[in-house]
Amino acid sequence: MAAVGQGPLAFVQGAGELAVFVGRTFAWMPRRPFRWAQLFRHLRDIGFGSLFIVVLTGFFTGLVFGFQTLQGFRRFGAEALVGPATLLTLSRELGPVLTGLMVAGRSGSGMATELGTMRVTEQIDALSTLAVEPMQYLVVPRVLAATLMMPLLTAIFTGFGFYGCYLIGVGREGIDPGVFFFETWQAADPDDFYEGWIKGAFFGAQISLISSWQGFRASGGARGVGEAATRAVVLSSVSILVGTYLLAELLDPLIHGYIWFDALPK
Repeated sequence: MAAVGQGPLAFVQGAGELAVFVGRTFAWMPRRPFRWAQLFRHLRDIGFGSLFIVVLTGFFTGLVFGFQTLQGFRRFGAEALVGPATLLTLSRELGPVLTGLMVAGRSGSGMATELGTMRVTEQIDALSTLAVEPMQYLVVPRVLAATLMMPLLTAIFTGFGFYGCYLIGVGREGIDPGVFFFETWQAADPDDFYEGWIKGAFFGAQISLISSWQGFRASGGARGVGEAATRAVVLSSVSILVGTYLLAELLDPLIHGYIWFDALPK
């Protein structure tokens, strides 16, 4: 009978531990000393380290999305709308979501593995012994770096995805490039890009917090580190897929309802 409630209890306990971990991270974020060297290292690892996979994924996502969208629009004689349709989808949803999934697989697993190895080899305990706060030294730079780099990676993903759509529509299917760009320009709205960048920043914070949390709670040697990395990728991916809907519901009235983004240049 005791096993019946273990699943819900484990979920509640894990959610509570994550909430405490997030609270400690944000509590240590404004405190000195600021770990600039660690921040720049993680900016490089997350940004430049994930650049190739983001460019590759974005380009082929634009190719296949442009191709499939073109097949549907051709039935209605609206081939020229493939550009704005692709750009809208990439900038608002596919860009931040797929970029987040790629970063979770590449950088999130690395965070969990590195911190998990430090945990099982007692390096994190050694930092505390040396009067260095592990949350400030290890977690805060990772969270800031992921939050800052994800919007940039999202923008790069969207740009290369749109380029892939251009190659399919103009280069392969013969759509007039002037019409292609005119229709895209007419339909493009800066608010759509703002939404994608905000989602990217949230997803970067989610990935880094979940991955660091899993690394900190790793135990059981090499096998425990591997399990922590796996859980970090799975939980980060699920949180991105759930979070994109919740953020869409929240951001749509804020951004497209012109509550506070109305003052930004169009």
